[in-house]
Amino acid sequence: MTTAFEYAPAPESRSVVDIAPSYGLFIDGEFTEAADGKVFKTVSPSTEEVLSEVARAGAEDVDRAVKAARKAFEKWSALPGSERAKYLFRIARIIQERSRELAVLETLDNGKPIKETRDADLPLVAAHFFYYAGWADKLDHAGFGADPRPLGVAGQVIPWNFPLLMLAWKIAPALATGNTVVLKPAETTPLSALFFADICRQAGLPKGVVNILPGYGDAGAALVAHPDVNKVAFTGSTAVGKEIARTVAGTRKKLTLELGGKGANIVFDDAPIDQAVEGIVTGIFFNQGQVCCAGSRLLVQESIHDELLDSLKRRLSTLRLGDPLDKNTDIGAINSAEQLARITALADQGEAEGAERWSPACELPSSGYWFAPTLFTNVTQAHTIARDEIFGPVLSVLTFRTPDEAVAKANNTQYGLSAGIWTEKGSRILAVAGKLRAGVVWSNTFNKFDPTSPFGGYKESGFGREGGRHGLEAYLDV
Repeated sequence: MTTAFEYAPAPESRSVVDIAPSYGLFIDGEFTEAADGKVFKTVSPSTEEVLSEVARAGAEDVDRAVKAARKAFEKWSALPGSERAKYLFRIARIIQERSRELAVLETLDNGKPIKETRDADLPLVAAHFFYYAGWADKLDHAGFGADPRPLGVAGQVIPWNFPLLMLAWKIAPALATGNTVVLKPAETTPLSALFFADICRQAGLPKGVVNILPGYGDAGAALVAHPDVNKVAFTGSTAVGKEIARTVAGTRKKLTLELGGKGANIVFDDAPIDQAVEGIVTGIFFNQGQVCCAGSRLLVQESIHDELLDSLKRRLSTLRLGDPLDKNTDIGAINSAEQLARITALADQGEAEGAERWSPACELPSSGYWFAPTLFTNVTQAHTIARDEIFGPVLSVLTFRTPDEAVAKANNTQYGLSAGIWTEKGSRILAVAGKLRAGVVWSNTFNKFDPTSPFGGYKESGFGREGGRHGLEAYLDV
């Protein structure tokens, strides 16, 4: 007789992070109240407790921040690249020193498991600053001509799914190339950006080079439309991306958009099943599926469909859902009540349209925003769940017979951000990858990121690239 061992709770201590009862906007090196005195509360998605009260930026605050960034631009852009690099290296090292504190903070404010913030988000955040610090004095050799110039003030709007990582993706290349920044974090996850403001002060970054404006969509819209912003970078939904593109049209602002996705994860009949199952789980259940490049459509070769599905269901039954601060937790909380309602509505629609729904037996906590890992079989390309981005822990399973059919189904989407290919044949990986209209194609892995590698999409997934040498171009006058 075998006895199943229960996991003992292994919570990370909350005491490593000191959250103040209230925070201001960070403008010109100082924390300050919003001009109209407005504030909003940020809550922890796993418990619904209020973590802090945060100043809410309006149009007047945006104007103040852009003026501060414009003033700081003169001196910052005139610094030799090697001097700018020193600040970026210093920021990277402070992030490493404070990584435990920041990981706990991110988990509290976002709801994702501590093992993800600790082992994925924070190391990547530091790595992006280290990487772009290295570029700061080598811009002549980046392939964009001799002596490329910065653009000026960058207005940056980031989402809630990777609050600190998206900040790093935006701020590191902007500063390395000599631009100054006004950044608006998402309203549900403002805290790590405000802690980053403190890191900028700790690193001695000149005032006005980085400004952080927590707020709602109106603040983001005011930042995008501000006449003295030279560059707009946005990560978020396709609908908002289209709105931003309309706002920027006809101006001289440079624009990069990283939008939604409906990534296909393609498993061929010669793929190593256990390895593929791990990749499928990482592809769709990492960060509760709240990932724009999630592998939310699983395309399985017909001959291995049943075997793969049995294995996948067994693996899903071992995932642990619960307290995100527990180091054993695999699935954390959904970021907000609004996002949970969207996921729930789309999953219910999948069922109503005739797809077969399955979730492992799992108990959902009584408070907070939770959704059990879910997969749908008998899905066709006509189903809403196969077309629309759900942005949650929901996987749609489709089948194919030939590589051509796999490619056709994978490309049958308005998005084009990511894809995965599972096969033991290198020639097949190259042949299929070359036909996929996706900005990133992973082979025999999924959701692997590196600061040296460019990331971005085609079609309604946006345009422009972040990361790598390519990520410099968006911030240079070339």
